[in-house]
This record gives sequence, structure tokens and C-alpha cells, in this order.
Amino acid sequence: MSELPLISIVTPSFNQAQFLEQTIRSVLGQGTPRLEYIIVDGGSTDGSVEIIKKYAHRLAWWVSEPDTGQAEAINKGLARARGGIVAWLNSDDFYLPGALAEAVRAFQENPQAGLIYGDVLAVDETGRTLNLLRYGGWGLAGLTEFRIIGQPSVFLRRRALEQAGPLDTSYHYLLDHHLWLRVAQSAGMVYLPKTLAAARYHLAAKNIAHPMEFAREIQRIAAWMPSQPALADLLAQNRKRAEAGMHSLSAFYLVEGGQPRRALTEYGRAFTAHPPTVLRAWKRAAYALLSLTGLGRLRQVYLSARRQRISSRQGSHALSGRHGSRPHK
Repeated sequence: MSELPLISIVTPSFNQAQFLEQTIRSVLGQGTPRLEYIIVDGGSTDGSVEIIKKYAHRLAWWVSEPDTGQAEAINKGLARARGGIVAWLNSDDFYLPGALAEAVRAFQENPQAGLIYGDVLAVDETGRTLNLLRYGGWGLAGLTEFRIIGQPSVFLRRRALEQAGPLDTSYHYLLDHHLWLRVAQSAGMVYLPKTLAAARYHLAAKNIAHPMEFAREIQRIAAWMPSQPALADLLAQNRKRAEAGMHSLSAFYLVEGGQPRRALTEYGRAFTAHPPTVLRAWKRAAYALLSLTGLGRLRQVYLSARRQRISSRQGSHALSGRHGSRPHK
């Protein structure tokens, strides 16, 4: 039997002490025999450094110093990483038990894969389940249509990352989707239908606090894609789907950020380009419409019932793909 590969996890951290220890423990508690864990803190002043020091003896490397943002911090950590499999986990998210072992197994069973991804739980500040985010085997075509995959559940083969290059530090919101597109142009993607991680929704999360910035970066990626030769044929075949996906994803973040009127405008543009794309998101579009009429509180009733259903399905196993403990930020 071949030796298990080294897996490297990087956590970019900045002033999220209230969540950081759970993140760290979720990595170190995986039981993975060959694990390298790196934390890159941006100069936190909220007690994060004290938490990191508590676990320093179990870290391959850590630093706390100013940086230009999340992308630089992740790149700094990945440049130090030695693993054949790499990933990053933000300091307010956490892995579910056994996630790393599942990722390693998936790469061993799929030698052509450069990127493995699974499902993600959306949780609130207290860790309470909000939603189970199930994805699918969308591949590169799906990425060009702005089908988002949950960043905490993504693992990369090192050679695929090296071929694609580091994160583009000029992106601050969709830096992950931009990287997935670059990786998937030359490496296979494999969907693992299991819940691997949890992503936290809270008022300071970027998807809640900065919806317009997300929309701008979506437009920027849409303008960048035609410059990629490997995407030219896909875009020619799926131009309407890609256009609809761009507007639908912008609407998603606008709804998250409490801007239903703008969201409905984007949903209208998406419907004009490719109606089936909007029909997939009809519940969110309906919520945006209800919000304008003052009936948005009905969504809270729906979410409460959904949380209870998801929690009742979780049971005692954490990786069945039917439950789990969030899209990206």
C-alpha cells in the first residue's frame, strides 16, 4: 500500500478570535497521520495571536504580521506548504470530522483530479445549522456559468495549483472562484457528495457585508473569461447560460446583503438571457419579491423549519452527504 500523501492546510486569520479556536481544533482533530497546518495572521489585535500561540507546538509554521488581505495571506501560507494536497480554511469556518481523510481517499481514487470538492453546511455565529449546500458534478462548464462551490470543502492537488499559479491578490471576494476556473482549465474536477465542512454566516462575513463588491468581481470575472483560450469553446456554446449565471449570482449576493430591489433587477436580466437558470433559484427570487412587500418574515419561518429538518437528519455520522455542519464568502 502506498504511503499516504502529506496534506497541508492554511488558515488566513484576522481579528476573528471568537471563531478561531474552533477552526484550529477542527483541523488538528482530524486524526490525519500526515498533516501540515499553517496559520497566517494579518496582525490581529483581538486575542487571536494568543489563541494561535496556544497551539503553536502543533503547527508547522505561523506568523502574525500586516498583509494586504486574504489572498496575500493564503499565498504566503501556500508558498510554505509542502503537501501534495493543499487547501485553505478561513478562520470562521471549520471542517467536519473525517473531512481530510475523505479528501485524501478521493484523490487516491481519482488520479486525474486536480480539484476535489464536497458539500458544505451553512451555520450561524453559534454554529447552528442554517442550510445544507449541496453541489453537483458541474465541472469547468459549470464554473463558467457561475455555479459556485463552497470554498471550505475544496482541496487541490499541489501540482495543479502550481500550474495555475497563486491567488490573484487583486481579488478580495471571488478570489476562490477565479482560482477554480484557472485550475480546472488544465486539471479534472471531482465532486464528492459528502458534507466536508461548515461555513459561517454572520454580519461581518463578506457575503453579508459587501454584496456590491461581490457583484463587481462577478462582472470582472465574466469580462476576463473570454481571454482564456481553454474557455473559448465553452463560452461560445454556453454564452446565454454564462450571462444568466453572472446576473443570477449577483442577485444571490444582493439578496444576502439585504438589497432585494437590485436583486430582482439582476434576476430579470438573468431570466432574459436564460430562463432555466433563474428557475433554479425561484425560491430566492420569490423571497426578494416578498421582501419588497413586507412579507420577508415568511422566509424566517421557512428557514426555521428547514434547520430542524437538517438537524434531524444529521444523526451521529458526519460525512454521509445527507446532513452535516455552508457558499463561500
